[in-house]
Amino acid sequence: MFSIFVASIGLNVSSTAVVIGAMLISPLMGPIVGVGLSVAINDVDTLRKSFINLGVMVVLSVLTAFIYFSISPVKQETPELVARTYPTILDVLVAIFGGLALIVAKTKRGTIASVIFGVAIATALMPPLCTVGYGLAIGNWKFALGALYLFSINAVFIALSTFVVSKFLGFPLVKYANSKKRKRTAQIASAIAVIVMVPSVVLFYNLFQKQVFETQANLFFTDVMQFSGAEKLRTSANFQNKELEVFLIGAPVPQATIETWRTQMGDITALKEANLIVRQGPSPAGDMAELSSQVRSGILEDLYVKNQEVIEDKDARISLLEKELLKYRKGDFSFRDLSKEIKANYENIENLSFANEISTDFSKIDTVPTFHVNWKNNVSSRVKRTDTEKMQNWLKLRLGLDTLAVKSQN
Repeated sequence: MFSIFVASIGLNVSSTAVVIGAMLISPLMGPIVGVGLSVAINDVDTLRKSFINLGVMVVLSVLTAFIYFSISPVKQETPELVARTYPTILDVLVAIFGGLALIVAKTKRGTIASVIFGVAIATALMPPLCTVGYGLAIGNWKFALGALYLFSINAVFIALSTFVVSKFLGFPLVKYANSKKRKRTAQIASAIAVIVMVPSVVLFYNLFQKQVFETQANLFFTDVMQFSGAEKLRTSANFQNKELEVFLIGAPVPQATIETWRTQMGDITALKEANLIVRQGPSPAGDMAELSSQVRSGILEDLYVKNQEVIEDKDARISLLEKELLKYRKGDFSFRDLSKEIKANYENIENLSFANEISTDFSKIDTVPTFHVNWKNNVSSRVKRTDTEKMQNWLKLRLGLDTLAVKSQN
């Protein structure tokens, strides 16, 4: 739980160093190795304990991450979180060779701690479980299932590597007094090994094919699809549909050139069955509409993202200026408190009112803060005029306004 909290914080703030720290204190490696070893030596008791320990750890980890991300005010997707949502062939290879290094280190006299720490970092078991909790907390099932898939791949191949090395080193099988029980246990262990190995091999093969397909597609886009005056706006490779799609802008590419590209693509083994879709602007086939509908929004989104900080900064500055202008126009003061001060300083005032008067000289419109004063009946015109002028000067200083008017009503 401590490890998952550290990993959750690291993923939340996209800190690689913090995530690595969580991997070092993660206890998940033990039961995974226990599963592989117990299957190799037909030890059902150890297998059961390993599964129980692993299950408890996984449930606690996901629950802890779920609670953390549920209460955390920061919920946006970070690069560290996105990177743990789907396995690649590289993740499988790391799990295989990391698992091999781990079991070899554990079987040597005097366990090599540095290897165990290195494997814990390389295989990264904690971050995917954190991402599962994050996906559940924000209601994103795609995130949660993808991260759980990545964790399962790492765990299966670490256990599989442990199984292979244990068999290769000839670890003695657990002996039972009852030969029938021993035989049944061996059959159960062998069945588990087959159940784990067959899907793992199929998964490895599929991920390998997908990786090769995408790599060859990127090389094809870069090295083969070249035409003077035309630029590639966007490219995509869909392994499931066996499609390569490219959006071109600039000079129209002749159909003969596109057919040549398709022929060259057929010469690449990984792309032999793929279909090349070329969309370009000035095409008589009407691809401009397709280009507009599928790409225009993407272009605008990219431009928006690049300028988001600038836009937000401008909005903040505009808001600040509007507040300052409002303060300048209306006056940022308490009329109740100000009226008490005026009454204390000018005892001849009978009534006071305030308003923002809008005036124009027909070339511009201006808003002027204006105080209207009603004087007592026995006040002379000279006193009214003098006090009005003094009050106007005092109010300008008191309120920090350059433009202000004080008008006598009588």
